[in-house]
Amino acid sequence: MGYAKVFVGVLFLFVTLATTSAIKCTTNTTTTNSTCRSLIDYVPVNDTVLSAVKSLFQIKRFHDLLGANDFSTSTLPNQTLPAKQRIRIPFTCRCVNGTGVSDRAPVYKVKKDDGLYNIAFFTFSNLVTYQEIAKVNGIPNPDKITVGQELWIPLPCSCDEVEGAKVVHYGHVVESGSSVDQIATVYGTTPAILLNLNGMANASQLLAGQVLDVPLKACNSSVNSSSLDYPLLVANGTYVYTANDCVNCKCSSGNNYILQCEASGLKPSPKTWSTCPAAQCNGTSSLYLLGNVTTASTTCNQTTCAYSGFTNESIFTTLATESTCPAGGPTGSPTSSPGSDASKNGMQGFRWNFLFISIQLIILCFTLS
Repeated sequence: MGYAKVFVGVLFLFVTLATTSAIKCTTNTTTTNSTCRSLIDYVPVNDTVLSAVKSLFQIKRFHDLLGANDFSTSTLPNQTLPAKQRIRIPFTCRCVNGTGVSDRAPVYKVKKDDGLYNIAFFTFSNLVTYQEIAKVNGIPNPDKITVGQELWIPLPCSCDEVEGAKVVHYGHVVESGSSVDQIATVYGTTPAILLNLNGMANASQLLAGQVLDVPLKACNSSVNSSSLDYPLLVANGTYVYTANDCVNCKCSSGNNYILQCEASGLKPSPKTWSTCPAAQCNGTSSLYLLGNVTTASTTCNQTTCAYSGFTNESIFTTLATESTCPAGGPTGSPTSSPGSDASKNGMQGFRWNFLFISIQLIILCFTLS
């Protein structure tokens, strides 16, 4: 029995280490635009549906969940999300005292037979610890929560620039068998940047289940500083709706990381406008509609009617000349492409990991007993 207790203790230690987040956020929260868009993985324990995920994380609009995962706009809320299949959760991040947390959301209402550990480990798939939930909610005794009590779940995040570049911070839940080099390659960054962002001395500290801060490159845009959605950071491989849902903007490495925006075709939300304002450049011709390419040349430059922001009264556009030449930037930047699409799946190869260690410990316990 003594050896079994030792094993359980070691197992608990490994689980704790594997799920501890080291995401930092030093952005000055006293300045304007102190919040930012962030993403984090959610890996459900059981089968669920997309509408339940939306509800759990209190995502205001279903198409925000679709855009964060580049799902088709025709995807239905009742689509099944199988157990253990990850999905990206979009949320608003705020920096407080050097730590980034979700901006007072999501809020979870305690149910019968709930405990803080179960809420953290099972309901929210260990994205946070029960101690973190207790701390931000001012709960002195984690064993004492009441049915109906509302708990703020502080998802880890960051708004910091990375080597001078604005990025979208993505809380990536590390898969068993992954390595720092593989993750850096897949998401278009460098091992050194990942180690630095996550306070890791070396790559051997990477653990399965860890929430790893991964900086995703955001597309360049023409949005001006007076716009209500400035800075509009859209991560590679995602899309967002902006301007009260009247505009859809997509980011893709295939477009040289230049934001592609067009009229969404949706009704305005919230109901600031009864209909979406016109979004055109230099006149009323259909050639100048938002998103249309107006001119092109043999020098691989093109002029597009680009989205440049909105106020409560109007949607703004500008004629933007963009290069469509193949990307070939330096590879040492925080989000530069390593020569292949940053969204491709290339995580292969295995190393000694938590599962293998656990098996060895079990064998050891039986040998010594």
